[in-house]
Amino acid sequence: MTSVPATMTCVEISTPGAPDVLKPATRPTPKPAAGEVLVKVEAAGVNRPDVLQRYGKYPPPPGASDLPGLEIAGTVVALGDGVTQFKTGDAVCALVSGGGYAEYCTAPAPQCLPVPRGLSMVEAAAVPETFFTVWTNVFDRGRLKAGEIFLCHGGASGIGTTAVQLARAFGSRVFATAGTDEKCAAVTRLGVERAINYRTEDFVAVVKELTKSDPKGEGTDLILDMVGGDYVARNLQLARLEGRIVQIAFLKSPKVELSLDPLMRKRLTLTGSTLRARSVAEKGAVAAAVKQNVWPLLEAGKVRPVIHATFPLAQAVDAHRTMEADTHIGKLVLKVS
Repeated sequence: MTSVPATMTCVEISTPGAPDVLKPATRPTPKPAAGEVLVKVEAAGVNRPDVLQRYGKYPPPPGASDLPGLEIAGTVVALGDGVTQFKTGDAVCALVSGGGYAEYCTAPAPQCLPVPRGLSMVEAAAVPETFFTVWTNVFDRGRLKAGEIFLCHGGASGIGTTAVQLARAFGSRVFATAGTDEKCAAVTRLGVERAINYRTEDFVAVVKELTKSDPKGEGTDLILDMVGGDYVARNLQLARLEGRIVQIAFLKSPKVELSLDPLMRKRLTLTGSTLRARSVAEKGAVAAAVKQNVWPLLEAGKVRPVIHATFPLAQAVDAHRTMEADTHIGKLVLKVS
């Protein structure tokens, strides 16, 4: 039986604000409730929702830890009542609703998956938030199929680098936008047919030109958008007949003004989702689908989380500064132990 200390080191949000409000703290080690496991965290992913939470704009759902951190990898050290699918000593990665920036974190067992063979704990910690998000939005809600044309905005982000790899692995034509030539080059190396620097090029014009010879006509079948604002109307313009647009964030603005004409004329679907507030059962279903469809690709080396940088837990402030500078490509990860 692994010995679990009474207290642990963590990083908490002392007050809403800039990165330096992240402060090291000591708290009681959490205990797993029924259906949960306690994980000794080795690494924790850093995501933009952590930044929003730090500013006070994305509060944790009821009952969740107030500590930031939505994905972890580590070793199971204790089991809550009713947990039979894991045992102490198992190496897992997990999607959590909070609490990842800590030495120990509880996670609902259905949201845990075995660390994919061949991946380090750092790489495993970079998987749950982005791969779960991409699967449920691109392949479930977005219904992307082989041979279809897919555009991912923010292609150099953690979500973007995941989405373009998975879309390519499942046989789609993939385009992406990014904000610098360096990011465009990095995304192209991941297998994107054409990366578009949105600061110097019009993504609507570029993708229409590159797809005009497609038998189904110019445009896209699916767009994954985390920008919002004026991108929404441009997405509607680019989507072709029966196209889908999935909104997962709004870095520009949640408020838009647009014409409904292309939505109706082209029979488009404009939808969106969030992941954090979903039930354990819903997230567990996503986890099961990811394990079935994506784990074989990870273990075969056909897709891989892109790690930009790692930081010790005590330097979470620097990780958040890097996130906000928006110069990173792929994922930022905290090394906890």
